[in-house]
Amino acid sequence: MGLSSCGVYRFTDASVPDSIKTVKVNFIENKASYINPQLSPRLTDKVRQKIVAQTRLIQTNNDADWEISGAITQYSFSTSAIAGQQSANNRLSVSLQLSIYDRKADETRKVDVSRSFEFKGSLSVQAAEASLGDELIRTLADDIFNKVFSNW
Repeated sequence: MGLSSCGVYRFTDASVPDSIKTVKVNFIENKASYINPQLSPRLTDKVRQKIVAQTRLIQTNNDADWEISGAITQYSFSTSAIAGQQSANNRLSVSLQLSIYDRKADETRKVDVSRSFEFKGSLSVQAAEASLGDELIRTLADDIFNKVFSNW
């Protein structure tokens, strides 16, 4: 007895049409007014790793069925809570704009990803970035993955 299927494959919440075999993830550019120099390379690598681990897609640099491009458009700090005369908590807000080009359908889908991260007001920007680093990369990569692999 054999099994056959057509339609969409599902791998750990990832939906990929049958016809899509390859993917190219371009470097995620940092176009925010404040630049964290580690964010773009680390985030790009994490997204690539996640796609390899959770889909059947093969990564390529040439004529991929799907080509993912993106840019960090916001990376900003703000006060989120005040105690007395001091900042009790601060917030790091990060936004990205992504485009997913489907070469076979010759169409582009655009999606936005935004996320905020809270941290103690007593931390400097550099200390906050250091303490949030891995969580920031992991969470943003998860959000990007979920946006890319849904609604096709």
